[in-house]
Amino acid sequence: MITVMGATGNVGRPLVRALAAAGEQVTAVSRRETADVPDGVRVMPVVESALDGAEALFLMVPGGFAPVDDVLAAARAAGVERVVLLSSQGVATGRHPAVLEDSVRASGLKWTMLRPGGFASNALQWAESVRTSRQVVAPFGDVALPVVDPEDIAAVAAAALLSGRSGDVYELTGPAPITPREQAAAIGEALGEPVRFVPRTREEARAAMLGFMPPEVADVTLGILGAPTPQEQRVSPDVSRVLGRPPRPFTEWAARNAAAFK
Repeated sequence: MITVMGATGNVGRPLVRALAAAGEQVTAVSRRETADVPDGVRVMPVVESALDGAEALFLMVPGGFAPVDDVLAAARAAGVERVVLLSSQGVATGRHPAVLEDSVRASGLKWTMLRPGGFASNALQWAESVRTSRQVVAPFGDVALPVVDPEDIAAVAAAALLSGRSGDVYELTGPAPITPREQAAAIGEALGEPVRFVPRTREEARAAMLGFMPPEVADVTLGILGAPTPQEQRVSPDVSRVLGRPPRPFTEWAARNAAAFK
């Protein structure tokens, strides 16, 4: 049995589907008792109570880098053997702290680290403005990053959970760097209507971010978006290496999620 944290999120939802389709017994950790999960998947609101009988754990900490030592201790006590951590590319580049990875490495469990870059699904922050005015308002319109489809993150996570391997660190990106201006055009193509890109200054973007994230997180995020390092702009081979196919492009993500922008 495999326990999946964040089971209704952009990565957790397709991960639960993939594991269930593979015939695995899955416990989805979700505070929503009516979570949309495949038949046969057990839903539990608290991770500690969802670990009984689990052999593996997909570990995701919503909203940042909260301590996970208690969860890992509970996993060990429940007999969990291995953990797959949703970490961040920022750990490798020094943008983000390594506290989660350090805890997992010290846990005594077998482990795999997933380090995705920017998510294609971050474009959902533009959904309302696209719906109401067919425009995307964002900073750094011509700075490109190889954003990764959460479906690909989920597929790599499923492969890691099912393989029994240990000690792997995967950096996960999309197939090519893409700018916010190009993302707006791809959303427009998916809708069959033009979507205009409207530049926003760094200061305007920071002010908007402070409404839902701490200043230090906003500053790191803006640093990645506006002045990425060569490593942050590099296309990683790891999705292809694990899945045996290229990562999905942003255009495919946009087409699959067009309804969110209509």
